[in-house]
Amino acid sequence: MKHTPHAYQTIAILAVTQILSWGSLYYAIAILAPEIQREMAWRAELVFAAFSWSLLVAGIIATYIGILLDRHGGKFVMGMGSLVCGIGLIILSQAHNLAMYYFAWSILGMAMAMTLYEAAFATLTQQFKEHSRQAISTLTLFGGFASTVFWPLTQQLNGIMGWRNTYLAYGLAQILLCLPLHLLLQSKRASPDRLIPGAAQKKNFSLQEAIRHPTFWTLAFAFSANSFVFSALSVHLIPLLKEMGHAAKLAVLMAALIGPMQVVGRIGEMTIARNVLPQTVGKFTFAALPAALLALIFLGTQAWAVALFCIFYGLSNGILTIVRGTIPQTLFGSENYGAISGAMSGPALLSKAAGPLLIASLIHHTTSPYPILVCLLLFALTSLVFYFAALRSVKS
Repeated sequence: MKHTPHAYQTIAILAVTQILSWGSLYYAIAILAPEIQREMAWRAELVFAAFSWSLLVAGIIATYIGILLDRHGGKFVMGMGSLVCGIGLIILSQAHNLAMYYFAWSILGMAMAMTLYEAAFATLTQQFKEHSRQAISTLTLFGGFASTVFWPLTQQLNGIMGWRNTYLAYGLAQILLCLPLHLLLQSKRASPDRLIPGAAQKKNFSLQEAIRHPTFWTLAFAFSANSFVFSALSVHLIPLLKEMGHAAKLAVLMAALIGPMQVVGRIGEMTIARNVLPQTVGKFTFAALPAALLALIFLGTQAWAVALFCIFYGLSNGILTIVRGTIPQTLFGSENYGAISGAMSGPALLSKAAGPLLIASLIHHTTSPYPILVCLLLFALTSLVFYFAALRSVKS
């Protein structure tokens, strides 16, 4: 794919806004939740339940936001999303009771659906059509640094000015930086691209046709089970590593490996696997997650084994993000990508909502990290089974 200046501008804008949005909406809570608990004297379940509720909100409205993206484009939807995100983070920074805390996370759930990868992928697919895979891969290279940047940054900011001012700063960044950047995106084209002479045209499924296809649901459940593990570990990995006997600084350092490994995985997808079908690439990504968890379960007291886990986990999640972004277009076309991708991501977002909450509850009822890791392993194996079932349904 030859990148035009507009293409470079789109990818650059989304690279910056994805790092900021994922960092403030998703990764900061892992560092700031203990501080919120201490100040407000709330149980861990209550703190994380609000985050889970925001993911539930995102899952509920994902299809609707996808339809808006198809109709109006990313400039409008993602721009509004940055404004909503900024308002939500500012309200969160000022929350002094449980009702206001949950209200803030309700707003942030709306922002998640409007600003994170699903919206960005729809924006890229709209602009690049059949060439969107490379654009998505390029964007995810940058997005992979969100946890690497924001876990240490949030820890540093929290130490300097506390969790409230940290969220306030992130909210202002959304309004003063992400909103203007999203408004620089290209407007949705009024007319469809001219067909390339001699090019084979893929069928573009409607949303109704896609959700009646058996592959749609087996894939949705595969991504959903995988997302449960990812969301749970995004919030609880560092506390789990501490429970396994690792120092806090070492746990943060090890977890920070995940971001670069996501990038390494995405570079591999762009180079080694660039001509391989997304469905085939997915076989590695779904198999790597249970392998990584097995290493952590049996050897997790050793620092090198934790590093090995973070490497495989990062590679798997990094490539899976691309697979999740490209498979809907490969199977169902690009015309209604936003709506179909949004609908497919719905169960995954619901699992993301359940993951942190369920694991927080398990942590409260067990003194050992190993039952939690075994639970996550079962979900990882379930995702692998559903994925191979989806591949079989495509062939049949």
